[in-house]
Amino acid sequence: MDKPPVLLLINPWIYDFAAFDFFARPLGLLYLASFLAHRGYEVHLLDCLGSPQARAGACGTGRYPKEILPTPAALAGIPRRYGRYGIRESTFQTRLAALPRPDAILVTSLMTYWYPGVQAAIRLAREHFPGTPVILGGIYATLCPGHAREHSGADFFVSGPGEEVLVNQLTALGLTGPGGGHLGPPLPLDDLPYPALDLLPHLPFLPLLTSRGCPLDCDYCASRLLQPRFWQRRPLAVVEEISYWQGRLGLIDVAFYDDALLLNPGNHLLVILEELARRGLACRCHTPNGLHARLITREVAQWLKRGNFITLRLGVETTALGPARLDHKLQAGELETALAHLKEAGFQQKEIGVYLLIGLPDQDEEEVVQSIRRVKKLGGTPALAQYSPIPGTALWDRAVAACRYDLSSDPLFHNNSLFPCWPRFSWERYTRLKRLATA
Repeated sequence: MDKPPVLLLINPWIYDFAAFDFFARPLGLLYLASFLAHRGYEVHLLDCLGSPQARAGACGTGRYPKEILPTPAALAGIPRRYGRYGIRESTFQTRLAALPRPDAILVTSLMTYWYPGVQAAIRLAREHFPGTPVILGGIYATLCPGHAREHSGADFFVSGPGEEVLVNQLTALGLTGPGGGHLGPPLPLDDLPYPALDLLPHLPFLPLLTSRGCPLDCDYCASRLLQPRFWQRRPLAVVEEISYWQGRLGLIDVAFYDDALLLNPGNHLLVILEELARRGLACRCHTPNGLHARLITREVAQWLKRGNFITLRLGVETTALGPARLDHKLQAGELETALAHLKEAGFQQKEIGVYLLIGLPDQDEEEVVQSIRRVKKLGGTPALAQYSPIPGTALWDRAVAACRYDLSSDPLFHNNSLFPCWPRFSWERYTRLKRLATA
């Protein structure tokens, strides 16, 4: 019997001024690993962000190890320390040496401005396995395809959801697993095997997707570019997965990675939570990606409390209303209603985080101040999220016009630490707003 093709999957480093592990695991890559393994490939994972060092935060969150590096010339003048987050380069090389020679190397990518980590991982993998084809996918490869082709060092590229495209690419390279070659349309999540969580040696929580994509099309968001279709899983299939991982790995904490978890709640999330309760499956739940406030009814709030959601984030972005708003998330009175329902259900102010975008093109500082004050007055806790310009979004042209950098020349300028679209930005200005949010 022929030996199956060997594939090495790499989750690269973060190169940035700041990075924090807030329930972050390479779930898309783990789905891909499991999918390929089920099609007969021999799969290995090298996670540059995985480290034996314990995180300092709760439930597996916390700081990544950081090694200070020279600041790229394009970012000179930023009064912060640039660095590589994750394992040491020597550890990466040691782990490469322990692996069998792969027939192909598959590299994912996250933020567009983290591409130096992609470059470094590909360069080192090529040095150790010369001649092995490298396929790059993920967010950077999808949103900045021209830059990725010119600068990443990869040979082949995959945009958007990767399962079926990648198998076709591997087949074209003559790397067909026992499970067969070319595939058709994208597969719903329920038709995919569970993600290969066993490839992660340190997993304090269950990263979970109950849906893919988002039906909204917010001007600042890339969700529709990365996942053109919105799919929700069957609720009982989600419960079965939670039960499976609790039995196998003993995981109690569950981090929902959905972009639209509360959509159609009576036929989705509430069914999931009710079935978990019926089976006596105890969880601590977290929503790092944010919930749509307008969908939090009294019933939803009560189920969130009953379901033991302890990290609650609402994706509000701004409390400003009217035609200037950049999304369809909020109308008059909806934030007040949502927060009232959550408080009535028993959530405390410190438990209700409300994401507010800061640094939007043409955004007036007073708008941010008013949003912070309004959230606090209504009983929520403001969580400032720095805006990053994203190619292909509806807001991109305005971002380019407002930016004090040449956004189109280098994805490094997309970095939200630069506040690139606030021409009058200063660290004193940001510090004032941050202190107001946390006071």
